[in-house]
Amino acid sequence: MPPAVSPPLSIASLTTPVAMGYIPLGAVFGFLFVQAGGAAWLAVASSLLVYAGAAQFMMVPMLAAGLPVGTIALATLVLNLRHVFYGLSLLNDMPAGRWQRWYSIFALTDETYSVLTALPGPVRPHRMALVCALNQGWWVLGTVLGVILGAQVRLGLTGLDFALAALFAVLAVEQWRARRDLVPVWTALAAYALALAILPGQALAVAIAASLAAAAWRPAATAPAATSPKTRHD
Repeated sequence: MPPAVSPPLSIASLTTPVAMGYIPLGAVFGFLFVQAGGAAWLAVASSLLVYAGAAQFMMVPMLAAGLPVGTIALATLVLNLRHVFYGLSLLNDMPAGRWQRWYSIFALTDETYSVLTALPGPVRPHRMALVCALNQGWWVLGTVLGVILGAQVRLGLTGLDFALAALFAVLAVEQWRARRDLVPVWTALAAYALALAILPGQALAVAIAASLAAAAWRPAATAPAATSPKTRHD
């Protein structure tokens, strides 16, 4: 018998915190893109075809400076290389359909990963593409709103840069409520504190690398028992 699938409403409620971060941040991106002289349709196309969050913000000044597309693509690759590492943990939970699988790989973001890992293992493959589509939809919606505002008015952006930090805080709390495991939280805090003391200029990158190394080293016995015959999804 196939595992029970969560109703769409529960998935929508899970992505609501993401919407609260993605809509204003997507709006800021669309606004900045248009204010920098970019075409409105290019901003929307970027959120549809690139969908890289921080890399899209990075792209705005690089395009304004006239840098080659190859340089921008390489910088985007380096910035989003972290997706390769934590995306590997979802390989066994990918949807069976080819297009759903490829779309889920394309649309995997930090926030989407957090929502997906909060879902029960047997449910994950059935809802992965939907979660990815909803989250990208929030980002595209924000971009469209930002493009409209950027083409008509000038607004102050003070304070909106805190939306992403607030979003990650909410997702961290939801992860703890779902798994009741504080080890990842303390590991991330310790890694950042150590990186800040050793290499403050690159603290975030060093902390991410240290956290990934700690996750790889952590004994398998401490992981949640999700591979028993009754709960494992083949």
